Amino acid sequence: MNSTRAQPITDRAGTDLAPLFRPLKLGALSLPNRFVMSPMTRQHSPDGVPGENVAGYYRRRAEAGVGLIVTEGIGVDQPAAIGAGSMGEDNIPLLHGDAALAGWRRVTDDVHAAGGLIVPQLWHMGVIRIPGTGPVPDAPSLRPSGIWGPRDKAMMPPPYLEAMAEPTAPMSEEDIADVIAGFARSAANAKAVGFDGIAIHGAHGYLLDSFLWAATNHRADRWGGDIAGRTRLAAEVIRAIRQALGPELPIFYRWSQWKLHDYDAANATSPEEMEAHLAPLAEAGVDCFDISTRVFSKPGFPGSNLTLAGWAKKLTGKTVMAVGGVGLSKDLQTSFGGGTVAIDNLGEVASRVEAGEFDLIAVGRSLLVDPRWVEKARAGEPFEPFSLAAYGGLS
Repeated sequence: MNSTRAQPITDRAGTDLAPLFRPLKLGALSLPNRFVMSPMTRQHSPDGVPGENVAGYYRRRAEAGVGLIVTEGIGVDQPAAIGAGSMGEDNIPLLHGDAALAGWRRVTDDVHAAGGLIVPQLWHMGVIRIPGTGPVPDAPSLRPSGIWGPRDKAMMPPPYLEAMAEPTAPMSEEDIADVIAGFARSAANAKAVGFDGIAIHGAHGYLLDSFLWAATNHRADRWGGDIAGRTRLAAEVIRAIRQALGPELPIFYRWSQWKLHDYDAANATSPEEMEAHLAPLAEAGVDCFDISTRVFSKPGFPGSNLTLAGWAKKLTGKTVMAVGGVGLSKDLQTSFGGGTVAIDNLGEVASRVEAGEFDLIAVGRSLLVDPRWVEKARAGEPFEPFSLAAYGGLS
């Protein structure tokens, strides 16, 4: 292989990666290994419709041994679900409408023909959506309490922050019911077009997370207040999705501390608070928690070396997926500044899986750069160097 295109990994010798290639049973799914393709916004679906290029993008990862694919975030069937965010998002796929569903049927057929498994990530942008953008520009952006949230730590362009400064009306009971129904309809659509389960985006400051976070949820009704109130919307969405799916297909839920507003934010400041957040979601029907961190190995709370994913496993007993910085020297946010290189930290991932700290590892940017990344990990081949150009394409 041309040395200008690949860099050898020198610290894999002696590392046992067998734990990462053991199968895992999850609901009706039998995953062949522990590698999951992390959801990454691609912006290649004009009018919300994924085309043959999108199908090929996912098929190539399935052909090369990814155990489970989680799609990019897909707009649920609610008018304000999708629009431009801080990065001017456009061409986001939808999970409703005949054309979009036909496109997703092509995707699932291609992935299954390649021997793969795939679930959609259901997404409602909520407070992050710029009002007046998206497929339904007239739809008001939905915020728990009408506020965008704290702006002093937000690493976002000033024009975006200015666009978000104007308060909106707090969400009404009708708005909340509409959101729950929209998630359920989209889950039913996903099942109908052949997806193998459902992933829910409940992190990073988007709609469901904005209810969990006290900085954006100032409500005094049953949808706010204490942790039990703030988790209620997410739990009701999960219950509605479970009813739409039936008992067999798994539900994945992405949960994070950090937000687009503030990378140092925290829904939970202690294991006890984290348990109070996750227990209602587990009871509502979550099969696997996708714990989103910027670096998977970072301790979750002071006084312990246990990662946030490890705490989720310990507190809920559910299957847990870790994510953040696998195969790369910088986290997602700092990688935009350049200088990111491929590294081999799979030995640490494997040892944590073997110890039972978490069960699955989500890989994002490394798989964006190279569809064969999992194949190369198994074979001990050199990884492709990281390139910022990968963010814009569908290799």
